[in-house]
Amino acid sequence: MKLSNLEPKRVFHYFEKICSIPHGSGDMKRIADFCEEFAKENFFRYIRDNSDNVVIFKPASQGYENAEPVILQGHLDMVCQKSENTEIDFSAECIRPYIDGDFVKAEGTTLGADNGIAVAMILAILENKDYKHPPIEAIFTVDEEIGLLGAGSLDCSVLKGKKMINLDSEEDNIVTVSCAGGRYFKVNLPFNRMKKTGYPVSLILKGLQGGHSGVEIHKGRVNANILMGRVLNHFRDNNGVNLISVDGGDKANAITNLCIAKLLVEDKDAFLNKSEAYLQSIKAEIFAREPEFFYEIAVADSEDAFVLPEETKKAVIRSLVTSPQGVVDMSAEIEGLVETSMNLGILKTNEDSILFHYSFRSNKKTAIDFLQDKMTAFFSNVPCEIEVSGSYPSWEYKADSPLRELYCSCYRDHYGADANVEAIHAGLECGVFDSKIENLDCISVGPNMFDVHTFNERLSISSTENLFKVVVAVLEKSI
Repeated sequence: MKLSNLEPKRVFHYFEKICSIPHGSGDMKRIADFCEEFAKENFFRYIRDNSDNVVIFKPASQGYENAEPVILQGHLDMVCQKSENTEIDFSAECIRPYIDGDFVKAEGTTLGADNGIAVAMILAILENKDYKHPPIEAIFTVDEEIGLLGAGSLDCSVLKGKKMINLDSEEDNIVTVSCAGGRYFKVNLPFNRMKKTGYPVSLILKGLQGGHSGVEIHKGRVNANILMGRVLNHFRDNNGVNLISVDGGDKANAITNLCIAKLLVEDKDAFLNKSEAYLQSIKAEIFAREPEFFYEIAVADSEDAFVLPEETKKAVIRSLVTSPQGVVDMSAEIEGLVETSMNLGILKTNEDSILFHYSFRSNKKTAIDFLQDKMTAFFSNVPCEIEVSGSYPSWEYKADSPLRELYCSCYRDHYGADANVEAIHAGLECGVFDSKIENLDCISVGPNMFDVHTFNERLSISSTENLFKVVVAVLEKSI
């Protein structure tokens, strides 16, 4: 059965088209071409900027000419991940979707429903001549998944709308009304290596759950980099245990689940006895929250190696042991919401420096500014270089939101139940648009999706149909 036979047919028709076009982050030209051709074929005014963002303008239907414009927004890029046994060139080959009961899935890869289904829903609304609606400004942004780049580069002066429905959420019973802002905080500790003789040791901490540093940060999951600091601290004052390197994580916004330390020890038997006993005690301590945690220790024959100076080793360990990690503050306005957090997602040893790469998040701009000041002060006693990058704004909760109330009313009419109004501790493009458009009234909604950003990603067909009907109803009542 073809996707285009599913209801709503035009939504899944366009989603199938989107799956046929390579559109991983950083590879936006062809999907932007598709949106541009759609606008031309339907005689809509459009703008395509130098970043390949596309904005399509649809006039109001009859009787809605004096209504305020509504912005519909989704992003064009997808995260490209595949299973171990799948062979695919994401830059040249299409996603292969298929139907499994109530779900659309992909053969061995991410599906790209995040956020292709939003693009498909918006195109279906733009195409339809029977829906009643105000003027529509449809925004299709690029490279959301790698830092909200398209939203950041878009010239919002071309927009007149002050009400925006972002379609980048993943649970159909939730209306998102606030999100975290974020930034990256990088610290480089320089050093000059020195030559020593001893037994090389590889110490690996693995099997931790890890996870998204926004979505799972409140769950108490152990960060492997921080845990490695605790283990190394056990030998901090032992000059016979030298540090060659310590490495963990490759994404600042992921809770690190594996860390590897390379050591050079003078007395391998003493080291093995002391480390084995200590690691067993840690394993017992964290078992309830990290039942799959385990460690590996391998010792090689004696040789010469270049190690970190003793003072640098102690500075690295001291920084790891005392570094804040996880939840910093909970919201006083929205129950259960993590307001501010931080995560040491990358720890990397280079030839002459060690990188500490943190991800900061907060739903309050002033709080994230203070977190930056706090960590700058934290590293002030360590010879280091600090770099701040990748900032994106928070979207703060607004008590007064007519669009939120209208959406919740339409949701209640359709489902016979109330939607849940929630905030998230992760970034959304809503924060960027809220910072650029004065007095923006914004919500984020979306159909049920599961395991996004993995090859197990799946999209609920019935949820897509129901949510689409609610969005159409909201447009009809926006007069």
